[in-house]
Amino acid sequence: MDQAESSPSPGQPHRGQPDRGQPAPRRDSHAGQPVPALRLEHPVVAGYDGSMSSRNALAYAAGLSRRLSRPLLIVYVCSSGVYCEPLTGQVVGVPRDNDALERWLLAELDQVTGQVEVDVHVRTRRGSPARELAAVAEEFSADALVIGAPTHIWHRIAGSVSGWLARHARCPVIVVP
Repeated sequence: MDQAESSPSPGQPHRGQPDRGQPAPRRDSHAGQPVPALRLEHPVVAGYDGSMSSRNALAYAAGLSRRLSRPLLIVYVCSSGVYCEPLTGQVVGVPRDNDALERWLLAELDQVTGQVEVDVHVRTRRGSPARELAAVAEEFSADALVIGAPTHIWHRIAGSVSGWLARHARCPVIVVP
């Protein structure tokens, strides 16, 4: 299987071991800029938002990825990044530093797991967390989708990402407290 990916940024450590003589994978992002097609064989997808339950889910997903010998795909979903200027009515997009976001996600993984040896990829998306996580899981034929449990009482009343994913995702959904 050939991968249409470039090498990691200079100074970025390689994580995990490449399989079957393939080039080492790079971190990738999908937030407003074209990204070469990423080919992963049935990864474990971890939804991450920085909460304590998502940190627990990230640790669980990394362990599951290692046990199953599957790549780990960390997905961070942010808001659309578009807002309307109140005085002029002009629609403004908020640029995000994708490299800084990716470095933060990889640092979080290292802090949570203690640098577990797995093949790690990072992808950022914009939009609804539940829909984007389900789309990523379907796009890569994920073996599992691991997310943190909702922590706010409002989610129990109005519905949560985990509840929506349990009903709509096309792969096993693991909700970690």
